[in-house]
Amino acid sequence: MLQALDPWPILPVILTSSLTAPFFDQWWDNTVAALESEHYNRICEIYIDDMTNSRWDRFAAAMQKPFPELTHLRVWICRSVVPILPDSFLGRSAPRLRQLILRSAPFPSIPKLLLSASGLVMLSLTDIPDSGYFSPNAMATALTAMTRLEILDLLFRSPRSRPDPASRLLLSPTRLVLPALTRLRFRGVYVYLEDLLTRIDAPLLHYLSITFFMDLNFDLPQLHRLIGHTQVFRAYNHADVYISAPSIQLSLYPKTVVANHRSLRNLRININIHCRELDQQLSSLAQVCSSSFPLIPTLEELKIRQYGIFPSSHSGDDSQNTQWLEFLHPFTALKNLYLTDQIARRVCGALQELSGERATAVLPALRNLFVRWLLLETLQEAMMPFVTARQLSGLPMVVDRWDD
Repeated sequence: MLQALDPWPILPVILTSSLTAPFFDQWWDNTVAALESEHYNRICEIYIDDMTNSRWDRFAAAMQKPFPELTHLRVWICRSVVPILPDSFLGRSAPRLRQLILRSAPFPSIPKLLLSASGLVMLSLTDIPDSGYFSPNAMATALTAMTRLEILDLLFRSPRSRPDPASRLLLSPTRLVLPALTRLRFRGVYVYLEDLLTRIDAPLLHYLSITFFMDLNFDLPQLHRLIGHTQVFRAYNHADVYISAPSIQLSLYPKTVVANHRSLRNLRININIHCRELDQQLSSLAQVCSSSFPLIPTLEELKIRQYGIFPSSHSGDDSQNTQWLEFLHPFTALKNLYLTDQIARRVCGALQELSGERATAVLPALRNLFVRWLLLETLQEAMMPFVTARQLSGLPMVVDRWDD
């Protein structure tokens, strides 16, 4: 195959290899042979899926030189232990690279390579193993020259991706602007994201997806600053909360795209927290949705749903009622609240504890409470003390069925 290239004009070469493809062994041998050949400098795109341990050494050795025409590189590695990519990967230089996608690839020195890749449009590093850890300060420095970067994914595999406390004291106060960034995805511990956001701003961001590993305390001033300084996010006035056994998620989006569910994928803020117990979920989300979160005090509609098995809880009803009230307290502009049945039983139980002047301390703007699947008569009876107290305070509200 390689000899057949000799009589042809100098054309760009695209290499694609997949474990699921027919005749994979032959395909793979041809792919690596092309990387090792004298024609490697004509390769402009490389796509390799499902890399295995047995094939790693030869591939890694073939990639230790510069690829002057390379614009797209995607390497997906099977989730197994593989050696760390050395500093000499791509010859430490990738001046023409536009798209870099690595999955499960341990490459702790990647920030050094990225310093030469100022033309990147997409940088996607997912399922980053512990052996591939790099600091947020090093990554922020690497991003400095990426004025064309539109998509950034940093997804760590485990909560061990926690910055060294000593290194956090060395963070530079200088903040850089990523003028083209529109999508940011992150998965890891919250302190890593906070350290990264200390160094960057993204005024055109319109899609933000964050997954945090469980922590006892969430202090997120930089995340709140990023959201508050992004113009598009100011129109996000609707929210959904999804509760399930493995996690709790908050999604925010603008009212203008409610009818067009497809567009939600491109205009949304997702904040997901991995924790299995309901009391931890509520406590964590309450910290994230504190009054300093720029959008929460302006939200007008909130839907809280459960999916699959409802999470367990070790706290008693009184403690859980307090957690629900703490979570709902910052939603001062909320007019419409939608609840599924299991959620409604708990939220209504918490609201019933509010009477007299306290009945207006939580959700003061609430006008409509909608519940799905629960008998309307049962709900209205359970909520009567709270509804009456609101009416006496001059804040009438309606309890009705949610037919979704």
